[in-house]
Amino acid sequence: MKSASPTTPWRLLRVYLGPQRGSVLAMALLLIASIALEIAEPLIVARFIESIQLGAAERVLITIALVFLGVAALRQITRVVAAYASERVSWTATNAVREDLSAHVLDLDLTFHESRSPGELIERIDGDVNQVAEFFSSLIVQLVGNALLVLGILIALTVVDWRIGLTFTVINVLGFILLSKVTAKATAKWEDDREQSAQLFGYVSESIRATEDLRSSAATDYAMSRFHRRLRSWLPVKVRAEAWSSTIWIVMSLVFTASTAFAFGYGGFFYQNGMISLANTYLVVAYATMLNTPIEVLREQVQGLQQARAAIRRISEMFGYSSKLVDGEETLPAGSLSVEFDDVAFEYVSADDTGEVERKKVLDDLSFRLEPGATLGLVGRTGAGKSTIAHLLFRMYDPVRGRVLLDGIDARSLSLSSLRSQTGFVTQDVHVFSATLRENLTFFDPDVPDERLVEILDALELRPWLDSLPDGLSSRISPTAMSSGQAQLLNLARVFLKDPGLVILDEPSSKLDLTTEAMVERALDRLLAGRTVIVIAHRLGTIRRTDQVLVLDRGKVVEQGSTADLLANPESRLAELHRVGEVPA
Repeated sequence: MKSASPTTPWRLLRVYLGPQRGSVLAMALLLIASIALEIAEPLIVARFIESIQLGAAERVLITIALVFLGVAALRQITRVVAAYASERVSWTATNAVREDLSAHVLDLDLTFHESRSPGELIERIDGDVNQVAEFFSSLIVQLVGNALLVLGILIALTVVDWRIGLTFTVINVLGFILLSKVTAKATAKWEDDREQSAQLFGYVSESIRATEDLRSSAATDYAMSRFHRRLRSWLPVKVRAEAWSSTIWIVMSLVFTASTAFAFGYGGFFYQNGMISLANTYLVVAYATMLNTPIEVLREQVQGLQQARAAIRRISEMFGYSSKLVDGEETLPAGSLSVEFDDVAFEYVSADDTGEVERKKVLDDLSFRLEPGATLGLVGRTGAGKSTIAHLLFRMYDPVRGRVLLDGIDARSLSLSSLRSQTGFVTQDVHVFSATLRENLTFFDPDVPDERLVEILDALELRPWLDSLPDGLSSRISPTAMSSGQAQLLNLARVFLKDPGLVILDEPSSKLDLTTEAMVERALDRLLAGRTVIVIAHRLGTIRRTDQVLVLDRGKVVEQGSTADLLANPESRLAELHRVGEVPA
């Protein structure tokens, strides 16, 4: 993991190519060797022509021919090795980019993630990085190699005759100046194209996740119409980008046509006037013709270069985002924790399509205290702020005003790793990775001993299930291979493994059948013993598990007290919510 995020394109290249200086140097030397050999081939042919004119022996001619074959073979070998070296550099560098960019995005606060869809982020992390990988693996060999080949040919033409070399140099320099101006315009257009691609993939990912809802609501036609609108909005952007790429083709074609015309004109004129030999005339025509190949390759690869430059800028832009959460230095002790909200206010801030900022106040002057080892139920209608309290405790956000204290320490002063290792969250929705059971339990931490995992599974009554798996803890599992109850018990096992001092429950057994629910309830009894617990309650049975209840309404505490006392009081807000069905039995 890099110590600092590269926030500019050049810094991005330095950070990820710097550790591979040796490989990059080897690749450059191989390219130079390949180019030198390619330039040498016409020189060998010219020597062959001169030898024939001078009446050289057959043995000399055969030797020159064999040298030509050896040089051609060696050139092909160096090109293959150079391509291999560039692929190695490419995947080493871009895999490091993927790793660091993924870790960077995961470290960003929820405000960032709420403004971007998963599909858009995948396109940024994978799609843009793939463009850079292609640049490193093939474009850099093609572009740099052929640019150096053009330079070598111009030098060779200058050696033949300085006037020929100067003419060809002027033509190519003017062409590349014009090309650079067109390329700058085209790069901006390809950045717009990449942005449209990210937005489309973001919409596709949202639609796929909502497939069940779209079908059950007969909204598939509407979803497809939105998909078509996004494609239509992408089309003119793509057309503009391709149009600028076509302009590049025109520039390159003009350069080649002018070079070829001057080659035949100069060659014929100088030979007729005895200014150069037949062999040198061949060199002029051969080198001018050779210019066609690198110029054509450059024309084809410049579009890829534009896309790679646009991708590098977008990757640098992503690295430029920073989390609003500043990591603290203090740590939490082991054991149950006290929880205190001191005059806490919070609001969600978002921007609409026009860029206008919208603010939605969720909590307002919220204050309460929970002693270590106590259990607290949070009750209230949807939007009352229950989930926001959980997010603040995990420090997914920071409050706009006030303090959230754990064990008397302001959460902003705590290191995020310490805070989140001492807090556990058990929700209704559980994410199961397509990996081994061991990796799902430990979140891919190889240092957790198997004995500890088996002990936890025993405590959760999951040993029969473990014994039924073909490879035990090494068995691969997936979301589709597990029932809701097994997934929920897996989630509890993860929290058990953390051994946190504070546990937050969001009605984890509400979607389960009665038998599995009973298993989960017994597991919860073991998990919650001796810990501080906050329950986001939706059912009466869950509320009765708590010592105290906090009734919320529009971000404010409207009632709090002993759970048993409030339920026994028919005039309490808790009893009223129960009667009207907000807290069903």
